[in-house]
Amino acid sequence: MAGAVIELGSGSSSSPGQANRGVAVLDFILRVVGIVATLASAIAMGTTNESLPFFTQFIRFRAKYNDLPTFTFFVAANSVVCAYLVLSLALSVSHIMRSGAQKSRVVLIFLDAAMLALLTAAASAAAAIVYLAHKGNIRANWFAICQQFNSFCERISGSLIGSFGGIVVFILLILMSAVTLSRRP
Repeated sequence: MAGAVIELGSGSSSSPGQANRGVAVLDFILRVVGIVATLASAIAMGTTNESLPFFTQFIRFRAKYNDLPTFTFFVAANSVVCAYLVLSLALSVSHIMRSGAQKSRVVLIFLDAAMLALLTAAASAAAAIVYLAHKGNIRANWFAICQQFNSFCERISGSLIGSFGGIVVFILLILMSAVTLSRRP
């Protein structure tokens, strides 16, 4: 009976190292997914504009992302988060190589939490403006512009998807790093 306990204990001693390596590989993959999501969001929002003719061809109504400071903040925040994720890939690779790194994981948790806060703020602010663009607000004299600017509204709505996907990625990254650190002796 005691031999069975020893065998189970000896079989599981190599398992935490391999589990940590598996978590590190998943961390790397999630960071790459986050890069794609935030970069796509920034590009989709940053290249959004639409012009509509008004009476004549020389007078046009134009909607661009930088007409609203909230969308400019959204593009800047997604760009900063994307750059951070690219730079953090180096630490993620080092965690794959040596699974015993604790200090760098703690640093990544704090930086990931800061980037999560930045991305959440930008996506939430942009989502509020997108909602106003779709629904309007009669009391505040905000008119829904999405009936006229269909392409503009589709692109700004689509760019939110990548950003909220990035938020989910950061939540998973923080949880995985916390679980990995909590399993250490």
